[in-house]
Amino acid sequence: MLWLVLILPKNDLGSLWNFLMEFQVKNVPSERVATQKILSVIGECLDNFGPGCVGVQKILNARCPLVRFSHQGSGFQCDLTANNSIALKSSELLYIYGSLDSRVRALVFGVRCWARAHSLTSSIPGAWITNFSLTMMVIFFLQRRSPPILPTLDSLKSMADAEDRCILEGNNCTFIQDINKIKPSGNTETLELLLKEFFEYFGNFAFNKNSINIRQGREQNKPDSSPLYIQNPFETSLNISKNVSQNQLQKFVELARDSAWILEQEKKDQPSSSSHPWGLAALLLPPGAGQTSLSRKKKKKPMSEKVKGLLASIKSNSPDRSTDASGKRAVSTQA
Repeated sequence: MLWLVLILPKNDLGSLWNFLMEFQVKNVPSERVATQKILSVIGECLDNFGPGCVGVQKILNARCPLVRFSHQGSGFQCDLTANNSIALKSSELLYIYGSLDSRVRALVFGVRCWARAHSLTSSIPGAWITNFSLTMMVIFFLQRRSPPILPTLDSLKSMADAEDRCILEGNNCTFIQDINKIKPSGNTETLELLLKEFFEYFGNFAFNKNSINIRQGREQNKPDSSPLYIQNPFETSLNISKNVSQNQLQKFVELARDSAWILEQEKKDQPSSSSHPWGLAALLLPPGAGQTSLSRKKKKKPMSEKVKGLLASIKSNSPDRSTDASGKRAVSTQA
């Protein structure tokens, strides 16, 4: 996923943005309406004239209006927003976290591929979990390890210098920018273990009462009844996963438990020379493609055994049978 943020010129003379080109727009009721109109025009341009831009969607009624499209040449899926400088700051934060430990990006990539393979995420807006939410969950999980693999956002804020200070739309978005000043984690857990533990952790997470907060790196009581509550790292009064339905969350939990069980079984039974997929590859198989699942933990008896059992039952419950001198079986017809 590639996030693009279009910073539009402002009318005030104190703007921090320098532009070589200025333009004026017609009077509109609000800045949101202006943003929607501008993105609508840009969406039309991308759809009709953008080289390699396909699947253009104008999602203008979202809390943060955006234009979503895919770029054929690079394979990127892009979200284009306007005047959303906080989203740009969020991207910088994700870059910092991804640069602190080589396991972070690998784990995020694996979890996202797993979610896409099982239709937990979608390019169509709806009640699905988003990739951003999944990334926040991975970061939170890594903050909860012992010792932690990633620092909390509040820790990054406390390490910030004066030049790192950033206030956007009244929100404190300050965190240290120089990763060389951040002490590396002493955690040496393998990526394979972290993947299994991620599924186990969230497969048993108390979503009914707790929220996810990467600022403090600890579980907190949910401020509302949303099935999944992940606090926005900078706009702390917002839930970035408010769109997620109870059914989709339950699907995520069940698949997480399923995946944790599969990886646990493979830990006990080391991969052989069999051609069957194992590890992450086994988790990426679509439903019904032959992978082991929790629903198949108790294997059903083969059909031949069922038939044999049924015949034995019929034989034991049938009327009295006897055999005559010639060896032929005689069946009693007495009432």
